[in-house]
Amino acid sequence: MKKVLNFMKSTKLKNAILLIFLLCLYIFISAHGYVLAVSEDLSQAVFRLHVIANSDSQEDQELKLKVRDKLLEYMNTICADCSTKEEAIALAEDHKEDFQKIAEKTIKENGFDYPVKININNFYFPTKNYGDISLPAGFYDALRVEIGNASGQNWWCVMFPSLCFVDVSSGIVDDEAKENLEDNLDKESYRIISEKEDTGFTFKFKIIEFFAEKGFFTAKN
Repeated sequence: MKKVLNFMKSTKLKNAILLIFLLCLYIFISAHGYVLAVSEDLSQAVFRLHVIANSDSQEDQELKLKVRDKLLEYMNTICADCSTKEEAIALAEDHKEDFQKIAEKTIKENGFDYPVKININNFYFPTKNYGDISLPAGFYDALRVEIGNASGQNWWCVMFPSLCFVDVSSGIVDDEAKENLEDNLDKESYRIISEKEDTGFTFKFKIIEFFAEKGFFTAKN
């Protein structure tokens, strides 16, 4: 009788462990699927600019910002009528040599002779706040500008829909930029990156960050 009771207890324990394991697996799979859907939506909606300074010296950091300003000025000119990310990327690809020349000219005008490397590809970005808009870590299409040794601090913004505010230091995203971003995202994705006061969406944002930082999904092909 004692052996039977021990066996039953052992069986119940094993079943309980199995159920807990299956529940955890289900939660993980569900969360992973959710993260992939939101991350894919965000990745398909935005085109980012990534400028990397030669070094962290004050001169190189100031130069980085001057290059940034000139590139944004040009991008805003050629992409003024873009309605999709694909259009913005296609225009950036077509004018890649122009971006190169503008960056090189800006560097030379400021007394430096650093080489410039420009790539348009899919890159990993850490979590970044743009005023009251926050983009979670993940893989995004971007125009990356590497100045000289490219060993200095980075600067990021969203070229499409434009979140590169005129007054970068203020950290304010205007209503038009938010509307453009909202138009290019589904409702759930937009609320996750903008509803900072909603604890539910804040928690979902943290889940996306966790999966991205742990490498549970990879770059787009």
